[in-house]
Amino acid sequence: MNGLIPCIVQDLKTNQVLMLGFMNQEAYNKTIKESKVCFYSRTKKRLWQKGEGSGNHLIVKEILTDCDNDTLLIKAEAEGATCHTGAYSCFGEEEFSLKGLEKIIEKRKNSQDSSSYTKSLFEEGLDRIIQKVGEEAIEVVIASKNEDDEDFKNETSDLLYHLIVLLQAKGMRLEDIEKTLELRHKK
Repeated sequence: MNGLIPCIVQDLKTNQVLMLGFMNQEAYNKTIKESKVCFYSRTKKRLWQKGEGSGNHLIVKEILTDCDNDTLLIKAEAEGATCHTGAYSCFGEEEFSLKGLEKIIEKRKNSQDSSSYTKSLFEEGLDRIIQKVGEEAIEVVIASKNEDDEDFKNETSDLLYHLIVLLQAKGMRLEDIEKTLELRHKK
């Protein structure tokens, strides 16, 4: 690797482009060694590991080269926001997903915003969160018996939101449930 080459970082699961940086041989070697994306900063004139200040590292899962071997594509898992603005991606917000909702819930759980409904659920404790999941589950059952598809979608959305809150209250993530489902599927 001579000089600097562009390096595109892409979310492993969603394939959304998270950012573009540049690597020299030293940054590439450090990325390989630590499994965390490291760039050469053209403005700082030094190596710069993504997340060194914020803690929002990009964990390397796969490195690919283009057909000319002059650009890298890194598929990574983001530990928090990628962009310095606090956005998931330097190229705009991600398309909405349950994993995106999980990130929003986690951010609000850890915020100091006392007006946040999500924050209030965590402050009220596990019993309150369990109660809300139960209420929403019953509302989904009732809505499924009615002819109003919009009501059913709204109630299902409420249930999914509260289930993700419950997962976080129990110290779990959606990926934990995905792994359990995957194991069941393999049986």
